[in-house]
Amino acid sequence: MDFVTLSNGVKMPVLGFGVFQIDAKETEQRVLDAIRAGYRLIDTAQSYFNEEGVGAAVKKSGVAREELFITSKVWIEHYGYDACRASVLKSLAKMQLDYIDLMLLHQPFNDYYGAWRALEDLYDEGKIRAIGVSNFYPDRLVDIASFSRIRPMVNQVETHPLHQQIEAHKWMRSTTLYMKHGLRSVRGAEDFLKIRY
Repeated sequence: MDFVTLSNGVKMPVLGFGVFQIDAKETEQRVLDAIRAGYRLIDTAQSYFNEEGVGAAVKKSGVAREELFITSKVWIEHYGYDACRASVLKSLAKMQLDYIDLMLLHQPFNDYYGAWRALEDLYDEGKIRAIGVSNFYPDRLVDIASFSRIRPMVNQVETHPLHQQIEAHKWMRSTTLYMKHGLRSVRGAEDFLKIRY
């Protein structure tokens, strides 16, 4: 498996399995199947409502915890210092984990400054191995990097042939920030493969 090294030295697999829109009842089996197929990065979020299934699969997989890379995201209703901190601790409990490999702020709305400070402290405490953001455009990244003690290590953004984010990618390559691509199925574009250029 190939890895990318984040700015803090943590190695992250370049390919992962996401559980967006996987029913909570199906998550455990789907993640177990993904781990058995060789995936080592599993991507979930508080707003996916399936963190428990991810944690159950990690426990049942038989793969050493340090060989797996678990990513989750704090939802905007949990922003602000105290709410974010409590929500991350709740995510840890739901997944039955001692640490999360990468915790992201899901969107650049609400009090993401307070939420970021909570992630910094949880990172210092060893509850999170790397911290970052999701769906942040370059102007929001400059904003948070300018007012933070620890700069974001990852920005996870939706990327696919119809939404390539070329300018954002160029900008992030010029920094020490890693752009993690989230490839979703292109819903609503049933004729996607029939498009001619």
